[in-house]
Amino acid sequence: MIELSAKLTTGTVYLAGEAIECCISFCYTAQPEHRNSQSHSDTLENLAWASAQFHCFYSTSGAQGDKTPILGKTTSLEVAACDVGDAVFHSKPKILFCDLTIPLGETKTFWYRESLPIEAPPSYRGTSVKYSYKITIATQKVGSHIKMVRIPFRVLPISPIINMQDLAALCGNETTEELHPTNPFSEERKVETPLTMALQVLQNLTARRSPNSYMITNTRGKVGRFCMFKSAYKLGEDIVGTFDFSVGTVTCMQVSVSLQPEEVLKTKSPPKNVNKETSSRSMTVARYHEVTLGLTQSQLILPIPLHITPAFEVDDVSLQWRLHFEFVTTNEKLVPNPEDKDWNAPLNVPIETMVWNLPVKIYSTLPKEIMHHTVGTDAYTLNIK
Repeated sequence: MIELSAKLTTGTVYLAGEAIECCISFCYTAQPEHRNSQSHSDTLENLAWASAQFHCFYSTSGAQGDKTPILGKTTSLEVAACDVGDAVFHSKPKILFCDLTIPLGETKTFWYRESLPIEAPPSYRGTSVKYSYKITIATQKVGSHIKMVRIPFRVLPISPIINMQDLAALCGNETTEELHPTNPFSEERKVETPLTMALQVLQNLTARRSPNSYMITNTRGKVGRFCMFKSAYKLGEDIVGTFDFSVGTVTCMQVSVSLQPEEVLKTKSPPKNVNKETSSRSMTVARYHEVTLGLTQSQLILPIPLHITPAFEVDDVSLQWRLHFEFVTTNEKLVPNPEDKDWNAPLNVPIETMVWNLPVKIYSTLPKEIMHHTVGTDAYTLNIK
């Protein structure tokens, strides 16, 4: 029996444009019932071939099979029945070996390395559409069926941050400096790539502080003032803001803030039961709630989960993020007089609820930041008999 072992050596999370790397091993081990009855012919095993490639799968909540491949060429590795959706693009299959002989007890190791397209859609599990990625490793013994193992991995978007074509042009222009005499005593300058420059832009965008203040009002007057210190965040960061109710003329009893995605479909033929022009559905991924009666100041701290998908836009769907505010207000003066020792809270209070949506930009973070806080499987095995 041959055991196929595959492990992602660079983790399970990647930015679009990065290279994935997988270590693939084939080990010939004797089955326990055959260890004492080995013949000379059983000391060698043969595999006809093995290949590796990655797929991006697309599916909708209403129907499947309505997409055609947009990248990559025809591959001999068909989509398995267990895979949900259609493969919208894939890399070219890379042949790991042909006609491999493995002696008993030995292991043969191969490496698969492939770069993801910079324009690739991110891994995304939305309410209407889904994108997922898997590495497909296939092999076959002579006279046997093809065996395949799928290794899922996650892709984060990078292209919406800046025009990647402009970055590529900037990187290409830097080669002109090589025509000038170089100093043999100076350190070699690192060559910038579109991906590294995009990461620098990402860092600058999310590190920049730009406080914005908003006066919150309803039909009866001022509720308060909200201040947010910046509008661009990375996955894993905290959205921080402050409420100032001392400027309000209307009593705010409680406030809740929810981080919600806004998914908009742009396909000409959307799934059934989905609005054709715009399909924006909201769900809460993080929530802040506080009773603010009697408070003049309050602070908002809302962690951004690492598992969500940052903002992105492709041909079929776009994803943005917003803060959804709900203020419960009343015109009653419920704050007791400090001199009144016998004050009791009223049994019934007339209230009004007002809502407000504030767009917020959420970008990718470095994959290693996500892998440090998540538990996942990066190794898979397959027995070939």
